[in-house]
Amino acid sequence: MPHRLISPRTATSKELDSLVHVLDGADIIIHSLAGTITHWSIGAESLYGWTREEAVGEKVFELLATQYPNPRNEILEDLKTRGFWRGEIVHRHKSGHDIQVATRCVLVNLADGQPAVIQTNSDISALKKAEEAVRAREAHLSSILETVPDAMVVIDQKGIVMSFSKAAEKLFGMSAEQICGENVSNLMPSPYRDAHDDYINRYLETGEKRIIGYGRVVTGRRADGSLFPMELHVGEATFNGERIFTGFVRDLTSKIKIEEDLRQAQKMEAVGQLTGGLAHDFNNLLTVISGNLEMIEAKLQPGPLRDMLTEAQDAAADGAKLTGQLLAFGRRQPLSPKQVDLGQLITSFSDLLRRTLGENIRLSTVLSGSHLEAFVDASQLQNAILNIALNARDAMPKGGSLTTEISSVSLDADYAKMYPEVRSGNFILISVTDTGSGMTKEVKQRAIEPFFTTKQVGSGTGLGLSMVYGFVKQSGGHIQIYSEEDRGTTIRIYLPALSTPKSDLSAPDAEPAQAPLPQGSEHILIVEDDPRVRKVAVTRLRDMGYHVVEAADGAAALQILAKNQEIALLFSDIVLAGGMSGDEVAREARRQRPDLAVLFTSGYSEPALTSHEVIAGAQWLRKPYTARQLAERIRSLLDHG
Repeated sequence: MPHRLISPRTATSKELDSLVHVLDGADIIIHSLAGTITHWSIGAESLYGWTREEAVGEKVFELLATQYPNPRNEILEDLKTRGFWRGEIVHRHKSGHDIQVATRCVLVNLADGQPAVIQTNSDISALKKAEEAVRAREAHLSSILETVPDAMVVIDQKGIVMSFSKAAEKLFGMSAEQICGENVSNLMPSPYRDAHDDYINRYLETGEKRIIGYGRVVTGRRADGSLFPMELHVGEATFNGERIFTGFVRDLTSKIKIEEDLRQAQKMEAVGQLTGGLAHDFNNLLTVISGNLEMIEAKLQPGPLRDMLTEAQDAAADGAKLTGQLLAFGRRQPLSPKQVDLGQLITSFSDLLRRTLGENIRLSTVLSGSHLEAFVDASQLQNAILNIALNARDAMPKGGSLTTEISSVSLDADYAKMYPEVRSGNFILISVTDTGSGMTKEVKQRAIEPFFTTKQVGSGTGLGLSMVYGFVKQSGGHIQIYSEEDRGTTIRIYLPALSTPKSDLSAPDAEPAQAPLPQGSEHILIVEDDPRVRKVAVTRLRDMGYHVVEAADGAAALQILAKNQEIALLFSDIVLAGGMSGDEVAREARRQRPDLAVLFTSGYSEPALTSHEVIAGAQWLRKPYTARQLAERIRSLLDHG
């Protein structure tokens, strides 16, 4: 829109004198275009400290050390063209301090044809300070809201979202632009969504509180439709006569998972104590039974009765083996630990396993590194591996492969935080991986419970993995199960390592521990369905300087990849929830971006995974991994391809 031009008005010198006289209390300065002051009101004296006698005849921009928003010659041209100019400038008081001023200049023509400028000023210093204070408070509040881990959502009394913090964007998987102006019920699943507006209306009418002021556990809904438990705290305030509600939301997914793991560990501990006590008493009974049978047998001549006693003795022996397994689960079985080279022990045990498993199962053993020594009962460890191998054989009725890998690992504090039953330290890891049918989520959760079995009646006691669990716990270690249907199973046994040189427990190409971690600034996409593991990986990489984007499943990862061309590396778990595996995600990602670097991670054994023939150039990082191993592998891929 063009500026409206105002023709300069004509005024006599007397008229200007009268103007200043009538409005003497106002801040009025009259000067020539060159800036020479001709009139100086009492208001100007009060504002700037200069008397009329001191000011008249001086250059206004020199006397007041004027700071203009634009060059002075541009302002003069604007004044000549339009007939007026207004804006904010800074003047200097006689005492030396600055004054923020809102000014308006009007051009007039004197009777002798010379132009003059009538300038009126208003002191806005206090207003500017107040604005700066407000901006500072807003910046402070914004920094708090961006760093606080809890999400914040502000709604009006109609349920419309007014504000959506950065943490809320991350938690719900949507931007503030997408949700602001929409009803907050879009963040809730049914039936809570339909009932939400009724809750607010009932509260406004009756004062009956359902959530206001309370911390409650409710269910949230992300943009992708997935549901999650959350803790909600709601406060209220009144603004311009209307109520607004501020909700602080905390994701409870990780907390509930940790509590479930802890309850499961406590349950297994209680069951172990119970079964251990029962097995101990049952062993006493078997001792009496077996002893009396032996004495009777010694007094009988060969014949049918003696044969029946022999069968009874065999049954008592089987009962003794069963109670031995119960004692192992209950951690009351006496162990005879000694220093054992696990690599040598398991390698020599492979021949027995091969004969046990049969010819249709390929058996391989991989040793990674040296000093694979632990203080453990060798015979009980062999028995544990045999139980695992027999379960693997049953899961591969048509044949397959069984891989046992022994390596040194160091579990750091980050890993221990994710699993409450795990302690940090140096361990020898024994991974036994099969290519069988795998386990459902429900079976995996109950796999180590005593007497739980998926086999037919009479085909097993359900104590195999329970015995392994008890033995490992009694030996000071821990056990983890990685399994998915049709993806096979990996059983991982961690046994405390004997004191070993620190360098032997690191990756072969690791730098000294005191060396700084390799850094970077590239964009990395992390795909991990376990929120605790994902959070640790994201935090580690951001601490290393990388720009990190995260996804919980393959579909979300591919959507992110399509929109963000800056992503240089895909870091994905091989087994994901949501229908797509990590290698399927990587293949599709490589189809879109052939130059994309790919790093896989998994709790499965690496040799078993490599048989899946995943995409070329991909590298593997086995869980658990240290921050240094992650940093070095990332840099290796990004620097060398």
